[in-house]
Amino acid sequence: MAFKFKVNGKSSAVDVDSDMPLLWVLRDVLDLRGTKFGCGAGLCGACTVHVDGVPTKACITPASAAADKEIKTIEALSPDGSHPLQLAWQELDVPQCGYCQAGQLMAAAALLENNPKPSDADIDNAMNGNLCRCGTYLRIRAAIHKAAAMSVPA
Repeated sequence: MAFKFKVNGKSSAVDVDSDMPLLWVLRDVLDLRGTKFGCGAGLCGACTVHVDGVPTKACITPASAAADKEIKTIEALSPDGSHPLQLAWQELDVPQCGYCQAGQLMAAAALLENNPKPSDADIDNAMNGNLCRCGTYLRIRAAIHKAAAMSVPA
């Protein structure tokens, strides 16, 4: 079936099965490799993207459910790495292995777009669906606070 999306500000049309996960549409069809496959069951958050501004697990979202919607991937967070979250992540050495970081950053970006000055509880709640096997949760929280202080753009 043919589906249309607006991905990272550009209109895209794809011809895929309606139940093909959005993750594979992004990675394999549209060649946007920043979104990662983690568990394939929507449990780890490595595949988090924004669908109409809502953090969404791309591995369990069928292409048909994302049709005619606006999708934002890690590639659109900041082309040059200057987004306050990216800068805070680097300054505080958040990643260790780095595999989950695209999903972590996308979940954090959605949080800050809706709540520019989150509390620790707000951060913990928003980031709850994103797992980090390296356990850098305290650095993730600190980086979100730092980015919030830098006035994250909408």
